Amino acid sequence: MKLHIKKGDIVKVIAGDSKGSSGRVLVVYPKKCRAIVEGVNKVKKHSKPSSKNTQGGIIEKEASIHISNLMVVDSKGNATRIGRKLDEKTNKLVRYSKKTGEVIK
Repeated sequence: MKLHIKKGDIVKVIAGDSKGSSGRVLVVYPKKCRAIVEGVNKVKKHSKPSSKNTQGGIIEKEASIHISNLMVVDSKGNATRIGRKLDEKTNKLVRYSKKTGEVIK
């Protein structure tokens, strides 16, 4: 399944509790249609003391968010829809911004 976001993209959240915030995509789960975004959808997880974490306590970390709630941000800082077109020079599919028409790396 082709997705409109990739690891490393800067995205903006358009729905949910974290609406309006943006961050870099850390992990994408294509089969679940979910992604983990840096600094977005923070949850608190209670952990027992262990050999790795001797203190234990409450850890705050990012939870996954559904891909339909994310929009890619282009180089100008605008949230935009993504299209795919064939690049004439390389004969490969490239992603481009539907708002500005520029290719997204």
